[in-house]
Amino acid sequence: MDPLRKSFNPNKQLKEEFVSNLTGTSMLEIAALSTIVPALILLRHSISFNCLNPLNGTETVLKKKDGETVVFRDWRIYMAMLALDFLFIILPILLFFTVLAEWANMCAVLLLIFLLLCIVMKRFGSYSPYSKGRSQSVYSIRTNISSYRVSMMIVTCLCILAVDFQIFPRRYAKAETYGTGLMDLGVGSFVLANSLVSRQARNALSVKWKTALKSTSPLLLLGVGRLIFTTGVDYQVHVGEYGVHWNFFFTLAAVSILTFIINIHPQYCGILGSLILIGYQICLMSGLNEYVISNERAMNIISQNKEGIFSIFGYWGLYLLGVQLGNYLFFGNDFTGKMRNSQWTRTRIWILSVIFWLSTIILDKHIERVSRRMCNLAYVTFVLAQNFQVLAILMLSDFIPGEHTSILEEAYNRNLLGTFLLANVLTGLINLYVDTISESTFAAFSILVGYSIVLSALIGIADFSGIKLKFW
Repeated sequence: MDPLRKSFNPNKQLKEEFVSNLTGTSMLEIAALSTIVPALILLRHSISFNCLNPLNGTETVLKKKDGETVVFRDWRIYMAMLALDFLFIILPILLFFTVLAEWANMCAVLLLIFLLLCIVMKRFGSYSPYSKGRSQSVYSIRTNISSYRVSMMIVTCLCILAVDFQIFPRRYAKAETYGTGLMDLGVGSFVLANSLVSRQARNALSVKWKTALKSTSPLLLLGVGRLIFTTGVDYQVHVGEYGVHWNFFFTLAAVSILTFIINIHPQYCGILGSLILIGYQICLMSGLNEYVISNERAMNIISQNKEGIFSIFGYWGLYLLGVQLGNYLFFGNDFTGKMRNSQWTRTRIWILSVIFWLSTIILDKHIERVSRRMCNLAYVTFVLAQNFQVLAILMLSDFIPGEHTSILEEAYNRNLLGTFLLANVLTGLINLYVDTISESTFAAFSILVGYSIVLSALIGIADFSGIKLKFW
C-alpha cells in the first residue's frame, strides 16, 4: 500500500525542499514587479484592433432574458482577440517572472516611460478624451477594480506552477519565516480583493445565516477536498505554510465566518481591524512568534496547524481594513451602494499606496520583519501597499487612449473562482507527471506557456459559452 502511494509522487521530498528555507526578495523588486503587471495591461488597452474587436459591430442582440441582454458573438474573432490579449499580457508577465527576472527593475522603468508617452499622446494627440460624466466615471472604477482582481489572479495562476521549476527565481517563492517573496502576497491579496468589494463594503449590513452558509460552505468543501487529494496522492505540501492539515481555503472560510459572527457597520470595521492587528502583534512580540515559527509540533490539532490557526487573526484584521477602505474609496458612506467619482478615488488610492509602503518599511525595520507565515502587522501593510500600488497604476486608464478592458480580462473576471480551481487542477496534474525540478530552461518555459494557453483557452471558451462558476 505504501509503495503504491509513493509512486504517485516519487520526488515529493525533493519538491518540498525546493520551496523551503527561502528568504524572499527586496521590497524594491516587489514594487517593480507590481508595476510591470498593471503597466502591461494598460499598454494592451492602448493598442486598438478595430477590425477584430468583438465589441465593435460583431455582436447581435438576440433577446432579453431576466433583464440581461443575450448577444451573439463571432467565435473566430473572439478567439483571435483572446490570443492577442494572451500575447500582450500573459506571455510578457511569464517572461518577466522567469527568464527576464534579472531585468525586472529596468523593465518596470521602461514600461512606465511607455505609459507616460501614451498619456502624452492622448493629451496632445488626436484622441478624444473620455466623457467626464458620472456614468463614465463609475464605469471606469468598475473596470479598474476588475482589472486589478484579474491581474492578481493571472499572477497567482502563473506562480503556483512556475515555482516548481528552476526557471522561477527562488527569491520570488514564499519566504520560510520572515521576508518578502512575490508569492507571499497571494493569500493576503485574495483576502483584500474580496473585502474591497464585499457585501459589507457595499453597505449590505444585514446578512442572513443561510446566505453566510452558502458563501462559506464551498470554501470548507474545497479545503477538505484539497486535504483529501494531497493526502491521497502523496502530493508535496510545505508544512511551514499553513500547518499539517490547514490550507488556503480554510483560512478564507474562517475569515468569512468571523466576519459574519461579528457584523458591524463598515465605518467601524477599520477600527476593529486595527485593534485586532495591534493586539495580535503585541501577542506575537510577547513570544507567540517564536511558537508559530518553531518546527516543533505536539500531537494536538492547534500545534499541528499553528501557522494557519493563529494567522487567521492577521487575515481577519486585513479583511476588516479592506471593508472600510472599499466602503470609503468606492461606495461612500451612504446606503445607496453607488460608486464614487474616479478622480476622487484615484487620488486617494495613490496617497494610500505611498502611506502603506512607508508604514511597511518602518514596521519591518523597527517592529517586526514582514512574515506571511504569521500574518503580522508588517505583512498586512505590505499586502495593502502592493495591492494599492497595482490598483493606482490601473486607475491611470482614464489618461490612456484605447479601451478600458480586454477580452481576456472579461473572461477571467467572470470566472475568477473557476480560473483558480482549474489552475490548481492543472498544476497538480503537471506535478504528478513531470519532474519539474529537473526540467531545462527551454522545457520548463514551454510547459508554462502550454499551461497558460490551455488555462486561458478553457476560461475563454467558458466565457464565450456563458458558463459562470459561482456557488453563491
